[in-house]
Amino acid sequence: MQAGRIVERGTIEAIFNASEHPYTRTLLADLPRPDKRSQAGPQGLSSEAGARSDALLRVDDLKVHFPTRVQDGLRSRTVPLKAVDGVSFRVAEGETVGIVGESGCGKSTLSRAVLQLIGSTGGRIAWQAEDLSGLSRKAMNERRRDLSVVFQDPLSSLNPRMTIGNIIAEPLRRFHPDMSREDRDAAVLNALRDVGLDRKHRNRYPHEFSGGQCQRVSIARAMILKPRLLVCDEPVSSLDVSTRRQIIELLKDLQEKHGVSIIFISHDLSVVRIVCDRVLVMYLGHFVEIADRNALFESPSHPYTQALISAIPVPDLAAQRQAERIILSGELPSPTAPPSGCVFRTRCPIATDLCSEQEPEFRTLDNGARVACHHA
Repeated sequence: MQAGRIVERGTIEAIFNASEHPYTRTLLADLPRPDKRSQAGPQGLSSEAGARSDALLRVDDLKVHFPTRVQDGLRSRTVPLKAVDGVSFRVAEGETVGIVGESGCGKSTLSRAVLQLIGSTGGRIAWQAEDLSGLSRKAMNERRRDLSVVFQDPLSSLNPRMTIGNIIAEPLRRFHPDMSREDRDAAVLNALRDVGLDRKHRNRYPHEFSGGQCQRVSIARAMILKPRLLVCDEPVSSLDVSTRRQIIELLKDLQEKHGVSIIFISHDLSVVRIVCDRVLVMYLGHFVEIADRNALFESPSHPYTQALISAIPVPDLAAQRQAERIILSGELPSPTAPPSGCVFRTRCPIATDLCSEQEPEFRTLDNGARVACHHA
């Protein structure tokens, strides 16, 4: 369907293998192909990238626990909900790091902790050599000009009563209150051009824009201070396939132009392969595998990573029918009572007694991937 009209109809085989309408072909061409090796972005970044002392962001043994009341017979008691439980990673200058995992694994909580929007229970978050958790409120507010975020739902993250121009200029008013109106307007126009919007758009309101245009506005606002780290929390999950591709290309262009580092959070692994240099696989508040994007997709090592990748839809009917699906049994355990030993063992198809007795440590494999599994 295009502009309210059905432009093509047919069987699944006819649409995917021999579509005739140009719009259908465009949609199919815009679908990510996780079965194809990615050539985008810097090459040669291993799972150890960013581990050197000059890493832009260093996260060490980070824990974010929330006190939660649970029922214990006739009484209730307070237990920690372990949303993030001892994760460590680095982000290098100009690098895009993906964080993937199913809903409830702790991805968004981790991103909010990195941005200091919520407090941490333990561990360390360092911006270069500076410990963010030890900063005063005033010092942290100054540091925020280097950290920015793009949210999942673009419309709900924009003030409906403000014009687009005022929304984009808001960070300038906060961090550069002495900037002249002329300079501020010029910066807003440059930001609009950077994201593919025109100067005429600055006097309109969010409800006048499509979802993709609203996300462009969100990105313009996030980039107007020229941050060094951009956290993208599911930035394309609410967009249609063509718009999704455009936003992905926009983020890559902005990274190339400004050298910004990106933490890209998503449950869509097909998008992650296009965007990211390295991928961190998260399960129940823990990282279970860290690898270069191509190593991860071509040779996943952890059973959970293998299950995630096997579930990615491929726009090729023959390949889809031949693909082997790994179906995980059981539900995601509660973070208030995680399993002993390996947190994935209750759903793992190759778990043994060792997995319940001992928590696996990260090992580096021949392809450079780091995996926390006794049997990988």
